[in-house]
Amino acid sequence: MIDLAPGDELELIAETARRLAESELAPMFRESEAARGVPGRLRTAWQEVGLAGLELPEAAGGAGLGCLARVLVNEELAAADVGAALDLDPYGPALTAALEVGGEDAAQALAQATRHGASRALLIAETDARIRIEGNAIDLDVPWVPADQASALVILMRDEVLLVTAAFELGPTRGAGLRAAGSARLSARQAPIAFRWSNPAGARRAWARARLYYSSLLLGILRAACSFSTAYAQEREAFGRPIAHHQALAYQITDMHMALEAARLVVHEAAWRVDKGWACAIEAASAWAECIEISRTIGPTAVQILGGHGFMADYPVEKHMREARALGLLLGGFDAAIEEAGRGLIESACPLALAAPVANEGAS
Repeated sequence: MIDLAPGDELELIAETARRLAESELAPMFRESEAARGVPGRLRTAWQEVGLAGLELPEAAGGAGLGCLARVLVNEELAAADVGAALDLDPYGPALTAALEVGGEDAAQALAQATRHGASRALLIAETDARIRIEGNAIDLDVPWVPADQASALVILMRDEVLLVTAAFELGPTRGAGLRAAGSARLSARQAPIAFRWSNPAGARRAWARARLYYSSLLLGILRAACSFSTAYAQEREAFGRPIAHHQALAYQITDMHMALEAARLVVHEAAWRVDKGWACAIEAASAWAECIEISRTIGPTAVQILGGHGFMADYPVEKHMREARALGLLLGGFDAAIEEAGRGLIESACPLALAAPVANEGAS
């Protein structure tokens, strides 16, 4: 018999995150959006339960747990308020990028850079920014980051990671999605590179873990959208019975839940491969692409089930739809993930396929 249960320790961690999300994040999600962040008392509680350093190595004062633990926690938090989940996490995927490419020394350097205050470390993927490097200095222009402030930047390239801790600016922007995390345009001119670590294999794993980090947040958003719209459809009546009992709507609800469960299995399998130390780049890219793809259906469908109410701030599904759209733009979005997965599959099936010259049939 195959046991797909996560195990007692991971279940306990997920349950802890669920209780915190339901009791603290969910009741005040509109207040968090208006304030562009969570209150300090909640940040303190988050630190006390030990979830802030979930993937931080034990040598740096963290729990030293793996990718699957982070995936489970992220889904629970995002189901309550994904913007608050981002704001609470001081490291985000920046930590695993530093850890995979630079090792524990890099993780400790990042932890030291974010040790004081409420600022966060931000992961900046090269797909999301205009980057110019000259010697030991970097110019950056990132049109949008989900944060109002940061104390460190981890720049994720294709084969290396850079750590920047000074001479960058975040200019607040309005932002439609992820409001509780903040929203800013990030720029830097001749910012000094504090550390630079090169490791192509580690960089591939860093990209994979970043995609799984955001995939799990997207799972939480979509779970909340499915749950709320389904409950609404069971209570709202039309023609003498709940609208969920009408065949067309019942099919839509079923399709949403099927797509969500399928995506969760793909994400969990990829996270499990990460923790096993196995190849995971293709699986993580596929999982990210799948989550973005189903978000384009689940978000609008949840709004459609509520009809005109779906667009009103009195209900959370408008929030779910715009947050899913915003989150899916990160790391190059759907196109970059599909390209990564497709290229990896071709290379694994025929390693010489991409390197071999294409024959010109019209040549004499």
